[in-house]
Amino acid sequence: MNTVPIGLLLSLLLVLILLSGFFSGSETALMRLNRYRLRHQAKQGHRGAIRTARLLENPERLISLILLGNNFVNILASAIATVIALRLIGEPGIAVATAVLTLVILVFAEVTPKTLATRRTEQVAYFAAAVYQPLMTVVYPLVLSTNWVSECILRLLKVECEQAEVEALSSDELRTVLNETTGMIPPRHREMLVNILDLSSVSVNDIMVPRSDITGLDLDNSWEEVKQSISESPHSRILVYRENIDQVQGFIHLRMMLDSLSTGEYTLETLKKNIREPYFIPEGTTLTVQLLNFQREKRRIGLVVDEYGDIQGLVTIEDIVEEIVGEFDTDPYHGPEEVQAQDDGSFIADGSAQIRALNKALNWDLSADGPKTLNGIVLEHFENFPTQGAVFTFNGHSMTVLEVEENFVQRVRIDPASTEHDAAEPD
Repeated sequence: MNTVPIGLLLSLLLVLILLSGFFSGSETALMRLNRYRLRHQAKQGHRGAIRTARLLENPERLISLILLGNNFVNILASAIATVIALRLIGEPGIAVATAVLTLVILVFAEVTPKTLATRRTEQVAYFAAAVYQPLMTVVYPLVLSTNWVSECILRLLKVECEQAEVEALSSDELRTVLNETTGMIPPRHREMLVNILDLSSVSVNDIMVPRSDITGLDLDNSWEEVKQSISESPHSRILVYRENIDQVQGFIHLRMMLDSLSTGEYTLETLKKNIREPYFIPEGTTLTVQLLNFQREKRRIGLVVDEYGDIQGLVTIEDIVEEIVGEFDTDPYHGPEEVQAQDDGSFIADGSAQIRALNKALNWDLSADGPKTLNGIVLEHFENFPTQGAVFTFNGHSMTVLEVEENFVQRVRIDPASTEHDAAEPD
């Protein structure tokens, strides 16, 4: 080394520092790379993505290759810097070389290249993969030996050497990813995707039309009354029963009756022949499961029943679709919007408004484990049927009962949240 020109040693030291920066930056870029985007680009035939994906199939070997290269150039750079310092300054130069080289490597071989890698992740990773692929072939025996020794040490320490599990996302993690893709996916599409993930946490009880709001045809009525009910019905499928909904007979598709009308066979007997048997849904069934059940059973409408077989409500496939894409405002079962904003910042809500409707309209976070409707919230608070004008505080909002009819709270006024949050506890 004493015969090698100082200029050549300085040039070699500069090259080694650049190589150290390359190894450090490429490690950051390859480990930070978005695996899902990488797989997508690889499927599209992107050469850099394909090459990088192959290297990342065994990250342990890739890390070993990078660390071997990085440590080799750093140690060699340290040795050359020491030689240069000894020749220029003498023995005190060892301390100077250590201090200067530490600072140079920290700035130019660590911080700067890693910062660049975080800002140009794909470009750095794909370029590095083009270098590492042939280099891996050359030093593969050394990499394999290094990994074997490392695994032996881990076994001595009684650390299990299991293969890394395939990277997967839970539904909550996927929801977080979707919410953070601002600008990449249109907000409306992102909202729909998140709603799909939420279907598994919502049951049919949360969206069903309550029993009290279900209308249908009573076969015990006269034929003239039945015909009038059919002609005035806003629904394409009508529930058919005898005397009351508990004696349900099934559903009739109005299109069938139109066919009968065209053939001149528009009679009560024809209507009975076209009744399709009812389809029942156990309460608590999640919307994800029920959507698949509707598809499998080739149904569009069903009756929700409790553990005793009593009918609790009605759910259609359109109700589930609306949970994904939003309200169509064309569903005659639900009528006008259940929660209506007023000019003064308050809301007028129907007593039949579902908890999910309140959560969406008022930005609440009420659990579905308690009452399912606003009427249930009011009754739970008063522990009795309130009188018109009764006022109470719930979830920080002053609520006024506007209308009570037939033991059911029809309408409630919800004022803006007060400064003091008050829970819904009986006075």
